[in-house]
Amino acid sequence: MLTDKSSRVQIICEAGVNHNGSLARALDLVDAAAEAGADVVKFQTFKAENLVTAAAPKAAYQDRNAPEYRSQYEMLKALELDLPAHRALKERADARRIQFLSTPFDSASVRLLTSEMGMKVLKVSSGDLTNAPLLLQMAQTGVDLILSTGMATLEEIEDALGVIAFGYLGGGSPGPGVFRAALGSAAGRDILARKVVLLHCTSDYPARLEDVNLRAMDTLVQHFGLPIGYSDHTEGIPISIAAAARGARVIEKHMTLDRNLPGPDHKASLEPAEFAAMVAGIRAVEPALGDGKKAPTKAEMSTRQVARKAIVAAADIAVGTVFSEHNLVTKRAGGGMAPMLFWNLLGRPATRAYRPDDLVLEALDG
Repeated sequence: MLTDKSSRVQIICEAGVNHNGSLARALDLVDAAAEAGADVVKFQTFKAENLVTAAAPKAAYQDRNAPEYRSQYEMLKALELDLPAHRALKERADARRIQFLSTPFDSASVRLLTSEMGMKVLKVSSGDLTNAPLLLQMAQTGVDLILSTGMATLEEIEDALGVIAFGYLGGGSPGPGVFRAALGSAAGRDILARKVVLLHCTSDYPARLEDVNLRAMDTLVQHFGLPIGYSDHTEGIPISIAAAARGARVIEKHMTLDRNLPGPDHKASLEPAEFAAMVAGIRAVEPALGDGKKAPTKAEMSTRQVARKAIVAAADIAVGTVFSEHNLVTKRAGGGMAPMLFWNLLGRPATRAYRPDDLVLEALDG
């Protein structure tokens, strides 16, 4: 699994198709991702003819960011990487000690990544969350899956997880009923918890801040109980850092070597120095997350002794004098009886004499 039991956030540098079809630029992206401190560098694996029809329109953001292409097919055909290129990228990633990852968009690409390259983790795009045959194929390979949930409802995510659980468990003919049964079984829930990460995502490039909805990560945790991350398509770095602070175990963010390059994703990507700043911000946040238990830290104990108040005498108090609101007060005194016991003393006789500012130390048994 990409995530581990530690509190370390796994940071995926989404190189995607920002190589513009150039292997040399793709290799430079691997280097830049490693130098920026990413844990993973991710690409996209597809054959255009297996992914889109010749007449498929471009998305609005693709029209905005890549007007030079007349169709989605034409754009994607220019962005393909073949098997030798994938092998070269994997070798470069290994040499740079960064994990190689890719998103397959068609059945042949799943086979390329798993059978030809031996990949143990695959990323599933938001666009394929409802693509049950492809989800089933990926799960049947036994690899771990990182599932983006852009554009999805809870019901669609649930359906997708049912397909994946069935694919992992095996047995029987696929169909809606057995998918639901697999998701509802203890074995299905257990294998999903071990092998699937959900990424909250807004599928717009760049995504508007008002569309981010980071609180949806909480909903995904409550509903599915799986490790959660965030795939960030906003401009800049604050939202990725905020998502990490909110508990994301995985952060995915696009990187480009030059935001002014032509292509669909460059405008929503960070340049290398910005990506490095994002990594530094996330790493600064991680130790501040803690374990969630509310208790004083070791460092606070000495401060507590000084900052908290105790019950002290407000005036001379003779033995037998009844304690009242007039002869007791609370002040910082470096120890003594907690002010929460103030009312327990009222009406009781003093067992010893006190001068002003003396700590009041009385036994309250009985």
